Amino acid sequence: MSETSGHLIRPDGERLAWRRVVGAGPTVVWMSGFRSDMTGTKAEALADWAKANGRGFLRFDYFAHGESSGEFLQGTITRWREDALSVIDELVEGPIVLVGSSMGGWLACLVALARPERLAAMVLIAPAPDFTSKLMPLRFPPEAVTALRDEGVWMEPSQYGDPSPITAKLLEDGARWSILDAEVPIAVPVRILQGGEDPDVPWRHALELSQAIKSQDVVFALIKDGDHRLSRDQDIARLVATVAEVA
Repeated sequence: MSETSGHLIRPDGERLAWRRVVGAGPTVVWMSGFRSDMTGTKAEALADWAKANGRGFLRFDYFAHGESSGEFLQGTITRWREDALSVIDELVEGPIVLVGSSMGGWLACLVALARPERLAAMVLIAPAPDFTSKLMPLRFPPEAVTALRDEGVWMEPSQYGDPSPITAKLLEDGARWSILDAEVPIAVPVRILQGGEDPDVPWRHALELSQAIKSQDVVFALIKDGDHRLSRDQDIARLVATVAEVA
């Protein structure tokens, strides 16, 4: 099986980059994390799995991520949710298995709630629902609070590369999409892979999501020595096996 690529043009003219393997369903849809893109190690591994096994697979970049157009300072949870729904609605037929990493885990939940009739299963890696209200503010130093108040943006140092621009707009918009304060009405099989040494998403946060999800078919796997990315060879093998199981 081969992988094709292209761009989906949004009504505002912005271009969303995508790559797709056409194969047997349900189609596995990869959803990246905050400031990540569709060329990461986990996404590449799933693309290779799909091609080797004749399975349908779609990956894409949100607005202002990777190969897609847009200004990152304008990015919000609302916008990235809309991107995911647009790409899925336009490029995928039939049932889907959502695979979301970090912020992508939150967005996967939002997509699942918007398209429950299409959802077959979910696999979430270090899912970060409500991170704009429940995780980010907890680590803001005083200068972050000042910058967000006075300038509307704070450049957060990142161990993964360049500083991450955090905007007041992102934080305010994220509050619209909080899901952890009530039952999350997702009824399909859900698998959660979480690193015990994750500095960005504490394992108890991901466990809270597992307990909030309505489905009784939820498995929470704690990789005790795992980090946030879970991109070691053994982590990738576990991810691919988990996706193959539910798909």
